[in-house]
Amino acid sequence: MIAVPEPGLTERELIERAVAMRPALLERQPETERLTHYPKDTHDDFLRAGFYRILQPRRYGGYEFGLPTFYRVVTEIARGCPSTGWALSLTAAHVLQVATLFDEKAQDEIFGDDGDFRAASTVVPIGVARPDGDGHVVLDGTWPYASGAPYSTHYVGQTLRAPEKPGDPPGPFVLFVAPRAIWTVVDDWHGVLGLRGSGSNSIRIDQGRIPNHFTEEVSLLDLPVEGGTPGSKLHGDALYAGRAISFFHGELAAIVIGIAYAAADEYARIVAERPLIADASRTRAELHDYQRHLGEALGAIHTAEAALQRNAEDWMEACRRNVSGEAAFTPAEDNRLALVFLTAGRMAWDVLHGILFRTAGSRYARDGERMQRYFRDAATYWTHVGPTMAEPLHRRVGRDRLGLPSDDIPLLP
Repeated sequence: MIAVPEPGLTERELIERAVAMRPALLERQPETERLTHYPKDTHDDFLRAGFYRILQPRRYGGYEFGLPTFYRVVTEIARGCPSTGWALSLTAAHVLQVATLFDEKAQDEIFGDDGDFRAASTVVPIGVARPDGDGHVVLDGTWPYASGAPYSTHYVGQTLRAPEKPGDPPGPFVLFVAPRAIWTVVDDWHGVLGLRGSGSNSIRIDQGRIPNHFTEEVSLLDLPVEGGTPGSKLHGDALYAGRAISFFHGELAAIVIGIAYAAADEYARIVAERPLIADASRTRAELHDYQRHLGEALGAIHTAEAALQRNAEDWMEACRRNVSGEAAFTPAEDNRLALVFLTAGRMAWDVLHGILFRTAGSRYARDGERMQRYFRDAATYWTHVGPTMAEPLHRRVGRDRLGLPSDDIPLLP
């Protein structure tokens, strides 16, 4: 057992810490973009606050809090700095899959003596895992878009099992955990429209060796969790018996909802400070149209967050029922939950670009303006692989409802 840093820390206190960090994150936005990742001061703040350990098992020095708390913290951090919220979520989240799928021996070694664990991850398989005949596999390749890589202690990636003999096709998907010692961060996170400070660098593994038990033949897009998992049994917590597709979509929704709140904050500042052209003694905040624009946007953002939080509770309940034997956490349930999360994220994106950015004024679309940054960041979210799953998820949920098979509809092109 690894002692948790603050045994008495509550979920409410953790959320309050995220809210209190907003002024510092707002101030650090330009530096975060310049560095292409959040500064060390922010990393140290996160370590002290316990944000990296929200989902981590208590057995390994974590707080083992649930999804509603994790998503709320992510939303609050993204409200202060979208790039930082993105990177925090996509490094602090993947402990959930590791603690779910791997056996006790692997988890003991992965979390080590201090439980210091942060992991970037991507779902696209690169290269092959080649056995070396000595109880290890060799990995070689470059995995792009590993958000949060600069501060990660591990990388959770996917590859393919090497063919048994030359000429054979590669084997099944392999999920692996690679310690930082065997990979390097590639300095290639430049020239992007948004999320410029998210540290979404590629990571490079050159003939890196990891133990066989740091691998599992499974795809993150189809986790075998029915009836429980090695992790739910090891930790005695249904949190570690959930599917991943819906969880990942919840992460993205939490981030873009935070960005939308940030844009609403900036909009309120803009209209309160900008004088009217015809009467400089008054501001736009006094005009009905701008009041309505802001109110309409906030109504949609609050609704999106309510959907996010309720759906997170439903995800937790699906895990509980899965472990208790009441109802399996099926792919159809995963599809349904994922679509709700995705729809909540789309609501936030729609009001951000369709109301707040559109009516704030073109002077706030200049370089260095926060409103421009929020638009760029949210637009980059909208091009991410997650939102591109909307069409196949719509089809899957429709087919599930009609009693037709849906697992033949690929989520990725």
